[in-house]
This record gives sequence, C-alpha cells and structure tokens, in this order.
Amino acid sequence: MLMPEMGTDQAAGLRRMVNPQPVRVIAVASGKGGVGKTSISVNLAVGMALNGKRVMLMDADLGLANIDVMLGLQPRYNLSHVISGERTLEEILVEGPAGINIVPASSGVASMANLSPAEHAGLVRAFSDLGLPVDVLIVDTPAGISDSVISFSRAAHDVLIVVCDEPASITDAYAVIKVLSREHGLCRFHMLANMARGMQQGRELFGKMSRVTDRFLDVSLDYMGAVPIDESVYKSVQKQQAVVEAYPSSQAARTLKRLAQQIDRWPMPAQANGQLEFFVERLIQSGDRPLREVQ
Repeated sequence: MLMPEMGTDQAAGLRRMVNPQPVRVIAVASGKGGVGKTSISVNLAVGMALNGKRVMLMDADLGLANIDVMLGLQPRYNLSHVISGERTLEEILVEGPAGINIVPASSGVASMANLSPAEHAGLVRAFSDLGLPVDVLIVDTPAGISDSVISFSRAAHDVLIVVCDEPASITDAYAVIKVLSREHGLCRFHMLANMARGMQQGRELFGKMSRVTDRFLDVSLDYMGAVPIDESVYKSVQKQQAVVEAYPSSQAARTLKRLAQQIDRWPMPAQANGQLEFFVERLIQSGDRPLREVQ
C-alpha cells in the first residue's frame, strides 16, 4: 500500500529500481480470422511460463473475448472495470495454466482512441501500480485490420504475424504488414506459419510472403518456423486446455515449446522503455493518428 505522501510517479520509479528488467511486449496478429492466432498466443504464453518466465497474456479483442472461452475460464471482471475505476488491474487478473496471468477482454470498450483523458490516466496508473513482476506480455489482437490491431501492434516491441497457407490469409497478413509499415513506421515483423502440412510447406509460405514484402515494402520479415497440423490441437481445444500442457509430447506441442524458447533468445529492442505503463502510454498515443485506406 502506498504511503499517503508518496506519489504514483515515485512508487513507479521505486518498482523499476527493484525490478529493472524490461518487459517484452509481443503483439500477435493475423489479418484473417480462423488461422489459430489465439491458440498460438495461449500456447506461447504457457510455453514461456514453463520455461520460467513470468508471463501476462492480454486478450485484446475488446468486442469478442475468446481466451477465457478457450481455457474454460469465467472471469468476473475485465478491462472495462479497470478503465472505469471499479477494479484494479490485479483484481481482474485470472490465473491460467502454468501460472500465467490473463487480462480478460472488455466488451465495453470499442477503441482505446475513444477513452477520455481521465480514463487514459487511470489505465496507465493501473498498469504502473501492478505489483506483480512480469517478464513478458503477450497481446492477442483481434483479427482484421481494425484500429485496435494497429494500436496494440504499434505499442508492442515485437509483432508476430500468424499465417496459414490460403490466399485470404496471405493477402490479409500482407495488408496488416503494409499498413503498419507504411502508415505507422514499423519495420520489423516475425512470421509464423500455422497448420502447415510439414516444414517444407511452412518455408514455402514464408517464401511467398517475403518475396512480396521484399519487393514492395521496406521491412524485415523474420521466419519463426511452422506449427504442423496436429489432431492434438483440436483435442486440446475441446478440452479447453493449452496443447503444450494437455498433449506435451505431440508434434504441435513440441514445436510450440521450441518457439517459446526461441522467443526467449530474441534481443530486447533498443527502444524498449522498461515497464508496462510505457506500453499503455504508447498504446494510448497510437490512437491519435487516423488510419488511411490500404492502397
């Protein structure tokens, strides 16, 4: 509990002295829905937690929450209660598998750009006052190219694009990268092939994407690998569990656990500012620039 004479800025500064390690923020996006983006987000979060990381998973689909459904959770409160001041961030957190902390989505907030200045300040304060230590924040963004996808992606340190080998998925994933690079200055992306029929198909899919981005965009697209089609993934969804815990020896689970280890080795971006309140400040600031139509 804060002492009466201690301000929020002082308290946040003390917390950064105690836990100086920066928090890596990863936005997971896809463009098209139905490519397994939320499953990837959940399993990477659990995989990193199993590796000893302190992970927070944020359901950023502010209109259609699905992480709680995927994991069989029934949160009583969500982000809207934090924004309104009814609850603290710690009070709405739901513990998930492997001890990950989940920020439930809010159905009452259409866009961060619609928040009042007081709500902006309250949200930043909620994250800066969080007493739980966090190493990684994974943000599961909505499908499509909405303003919230752009906002969350711009605020993150890393953007992971999930793609499957079908024309609509490839086209929409390219559109997300194009908007983020041309309109908002992002220049580095990671691509993960999902539901691949073997490693070769994943590499071929990356080849398709990288040929187009290399030709038309000034971006770096890194290949993370491919998660294979695996019946265990569908079984784990039915059981409302992460496949890395429900079927840890399955091919998909082994691949996802390797990917979680791979993320651990990513260098921390030079512009990383440290703690979660900076992520929220960037998130709010990103709502100031209107989107323009993709050409």
